[in-house]
Amino acid sequence: MKAGVIVFPGSNCDRDMAVALRDAGADVQMIWHKDADLPQGLDIVAIPGGFSFGDYLRCGAIAAQSPICRAVVAHADRGGFVLGVCNGFQVLTETGILPGALLRNRNLKYICRTIGLQVETADSAFTQGYRAGDTLQVPIAHHDGNYFADTDTLARLRGDDRVAFTYTDNPNGSVADIAGVLSANRRVLGMMPHPERAAEAAHGGTDGAAMFRGLADQLVTG
Repeated sequence: MKAGVIVFPGSNCDRDMAVALRDAGADVQMIWHKDADLPQGLDIVAIPGGFSFGDYLRCGAIAAQSPICRAVVAHADRGGFVLGVCNGFQVLTETGILPGALLRNRNLKYICRTIGLQVETADSAFTQGYRAGDTLQVPIAHHDGNYFADTDTLARLRGDDRVAFTYTDNPNGSVADIAGVLSANRRVLGMMPHPERAAEAAHGGTDGAAMFRGLADQLVTG
C-alpha cells in the first residue's frame, strides 16, 4: 500500500498519520501543499488534522485552494482512496469532495477529549475492520466540528448508508450525531475524531488501529 500524507502550514497531525499508516504496512510519502502533483502510484491520500493556515477565514478554506488539492480532487474523481481527519475533513468539504460543512462547536469552545464513537457501517475499506454497532473510544480535538448538512443531503447520506460514524454522546452539536461520512463511491472518508491518535497502546487505546489495518488489507489484496 502506497500512501501520501498532505502537509499544510499549520498541520500538526501529519506525523501521527504517517506513523499509523506505516505501522499498518504502508509506504508513506509526505507531500507539501504547494506541490502540483501527487506521487505516482499512490493508493491513498491522507489529509491530517491541525490548523491549516491558522484556520484563517474558515477552517480548511484556504487549504482547499492549495495546488495539491486540485490533484487530490482528481485522485478522488479517478476512484482513489482519500482519508480526511479533523482539519482534513474540513478540507474535503471545502473542496466539494464530501457534502456538508463543519461549523463552530455548539458551545463555541474548543473540545479535546476522548469520546464514544459508534460504527454505523462496515461496508467500506475504512470500516471493514469493525462491525456495525461497535462502539470505539477515540480522541477529538476541534473547535469547528459541528457537522451540518441540509435535509435532502442528510436523507441521501442515510439512504445510501454513507454515515460511517456517529457520536454516542454528541459533543459538538453535529446534525444526527454524525462524526464521519463517506463519498458516493465509498472510497473517501471524512471524520472529525482522530483514529491515528488511538492506534497504539502508548496512546492509551488502540480502537483506531483496525481502520488502518482494514485499509492495508483492502489496498494490498483489492
